[in-house]
Formats: sequence, C-alpha cells, structure tokens
Amino acid sequence: MDVSIADLRKAFEEVGYITDEQVIITVYLSLKLEKPLLIEGAPGVGKTELAKVLSQVFATDLIRLQCYEGLDENKALYEWNYQRQLLKIQISKETACTEDLEQDLFSREYLLERPLLKAIQAEEKPVLLIDEIDKTDEEFEAFLFEVLSDFQVSVPELGTLTANRIPMVVLTSNNERELSDGLKRRCVYLYLDYPSVEREIDIIQARVPQCGEKLAHEIARAVSLVRNEQEIKKKPSIAETLDWTRALLAMDKDRLNKNGVEQTLNMVLKTKGDMEAFEKKIGAERLAEYARSDKD
Repeated sequence: MDVSIADLRKAFEEVGYITDEQVIITVYLSLKLEKPLLIEGAPGVGKTELAKVLSQVFATDLIRLQCYEGLDENKALYEWNYQRQLLKIQISKETACTEDLEQDLFSREYLLERPLLKAIQAEEKPVLLIDEIDKTDEEFEAFLFEVLSDFQVSVPELGTLTANRIPMVVLTSNNERELSDGLKRRCVYLYLDYPSVEREIDIIQARVPQCGEKLAHEIARAVSLVRNEQEIKKKPSIAETLDWTRALLAMDKDRLNKNGVEQTLNMVLKTKGDMEAFEKKIGAERLAEYARSDKD
C-alpha cells in the first residue's frame, strides 16, 4: 500500500484518532506487509475504533464480522438462499421447466454473501473487522487460517473464490481466552492499553474541541484515578470519557467539582457495584480534589 508513516499519522490526526507512535508504526507495517492486524487489550481502549478509522482514512467500506460463541462458517462465509431456491423449484414444477434446475439453483444468484466472502469478493479494498475473535471457539479460529493466509475460500458448488483485492484485516480480542499460536503467526500483533493522562487530554481536545484545557486536564486525571481503583470492575472506556466530557459541558461545567461529579458520574460507572466501590474507596469530593491538583 502506497502510504508512509508520516501520511498515516497525519491522516489519523485529521479524523481525530490520537495515538502513540508505536501504534502508527504497527498499523503501517500491517498495511505494508498486507498481513492481518491482531489487536488485544481491555474493552474500551479503542480497538474497534481503529478499524473504523482505517475505513475513514482510506475512504473504503468497513465490513464487520461480530464474533460470538457458536459462530460457524456458514454465518461468517456464505449461505444459500433456501427460500428463493424453494420458490424457484415450485415455479419450475408449475411450468414444467426443470432442465438444468439443479445447476441453476447453486449459482451466484442464490448465494448470500456473509462478511468474510463479502470482503474477499469486494471490488475495492475494504477494511474487514473481525471483532472479539476470542469469543469464538478454536475450531472457528482454525477455519480462519485458510482465509487469512491465502485470502481465498472454497465453495463446493462454485470452486475456489480468490480475493479481488486483499482486504485490510483487523482482528480484536478482549483476552477472554488465549488465542492460538497459529493465528498469531499470521498476524501483526498490537497491544492497546488505556491512554496516559497526557494522551487522554489530547484525545478529549481532539474529539470535543469545545472543552477547555483545564476541564480536559481534570477529566483525564479523574478517569485515570477511577481506572486504577482495583475494586471498580468495569473500567471507563475512552468513549465513556468523551461522553462524560460532553455531559459536563451540557451541565455548563468548566471545572470538575464535587457537585458535577455526583451529577454525571453515571456516564463512566455503569453498575451498582462499581458505584458502591467508588463511594467506598474514592468519593466525589476526593475525586474532584485529585483532578484539580497536580499531585499523584
């Protein structure tokens, strides 16, 4: 792919995706080598967003395969349109026109393309997002080997279908289970962590430009403290940080204080247990004081 690291960095910034140099370099290598990008990390660190950003940067389609337990080849690759086939059989019987019926029923006209086949058959180079691959079983993971190695699939009735253009592939994993070495060998690996306070300030200012510098600084420090509290199970995502910022602005807050935290904390903590842990271990007043200070 004809793109430089500098071009990629600039394009990411233009669409508001602020990230570290190492992330840019890893994505660049994945594109240059035409190898899938495997991203691991906690929920909410921006794994799925990175695939969306690639789609924006290259102005191409994003084809998403959302993984779940029990996902099989048919739902990921293709299915035959059985209802349409039955209708064709019925019409053929009524008109006594059954010549070449079987061959006709298994033509491309009756094929329902699912995400993997759709990505392989796309005329323009798409972004293929295989989201939360760790939710599938090892059997499905092994099936992906052929697709991700050769970018071709076999349909018994039609033969081997090869990719028109090798798609940009992004796989994400929340580390719910260890992925196989075979899958990792076929991918460029990237681990995404929550951003530092300084990086999250940059993200807030890029995505919510109406937020003042002081408030962005205080929100980033507050979120960092919440994420570091062990008893809080569901850590706030970057998207929730941005939602919290917008909520505080909607409440006409230009600084973080105890009242503002109490009114809007449900934008970043989403369970009763986490709310109770917050009250017990941190509290609104201490969070606001910490956020407004520069002391760790």
